[in-house]
Amino acid sequence: MNPKSPEARKREGNPFDGLIIANTEILDNIESRSSCPSCGKSRMYFCYTCFVPVSQLATRIPVCALPIKIDIIKHRREIDGKSTAAHAAVLAPDQVRVFTYPEIPKYDINNGRTVLLYPGAEAVPVSSLFSGKQPSETYSQKLLSQLPPGYNVGTLMTKTLEEGENLDIYHVSQWPVDHVILIDSTWNQSRGIYADERLQKLPKIVLKKRPSQFWRHQKGSPRWYLSTIEALHQLLLELHLCAWGRSETYTSHLTLQYPIHRPHNNDSYCVPYAGQYDNLLFFFKFLYEKLHKLYDSDNLLAYKRPMT
Repeated sequence: MNPKSPEARKREGNPFDGLIIANTEILDNIESRSSCPSCGKSRMYFCYTCFVPVSQLATRIPVCALPIKIDIIKHRREIDGKSTAAHAAVLAPDQVRVFTYPEIPKYDINNGRTVLLYPGAEAVPVSSLFSGKQPSETYSQKLLSQLPPGYNVGTLMTKTLEEGENLDIYHVSQWPVDHVILIDSTWNQSRGIYADERLQKLPKIVLKKRPSQFWRHQKGSPRWYLSTIEALHQLLLELHLCAWGRSETYTSHLTLQYPIHRPHNNDSYCVPYAGQYDNLLFFFKFLYEKLHKLYDSDNLLAYKRPMT
């Protein structure tokens, strides 16, 4: 979509429209810090080192149940208080683990059900996990064919494998993956982690393009470089929508290009998407709205980044 179009501007004004996110008024009522129930450090809403909410929120925030395991590998220089990886660990404590590089768990590289989310040279779109068909061009080939001389995939990323990609519903009884690894860092930092041989042998997947609403500016990165929590939300959207489509009552613009689920061969196991993972953006939406009350978004560098 053209970021300057009227539709794009409307969405920018309310990027969470249609998402089903719990009311964040409880966070508005917190005016002072509390001690983390685990480490005792002073925190506002949650502890970003222990990944637990402060005591007054312990039973009052939404808990997200995810159908797959998520490991987040965080760069040691990534500032804990500025990273959104903590959002995922606090809101989905049973499925999300956070490790600080060079700590990386041992993964089974042969089962095909553990994948790395990263736009590497051999990355394929999420839909390929369901179809079993490899795209005619790899992610890097798609990029390289359109880059000017002197650039490469690592220095200028302008396209995703969207054009011509099928948006079918596969009506599967289970997802083709059960474990996904994400890298939490700036783009430049991520390359060092990605090069680690413990991750290199894993299959790689890449997401569809989505404009980031993150307020933290990364110099030289386009607008569609997502924060960690946005990337996780987008990943789960794509997996769920490929598996079972969307509900006709769900109206977020993030899913409108996907088909509505219709009954198919008595597929009782199909559960159309109706906002099941939107609460992953609970803290993100609150902080976004709080920041935009304090600052004019037109003056924030993060929102001036190009979409191409």
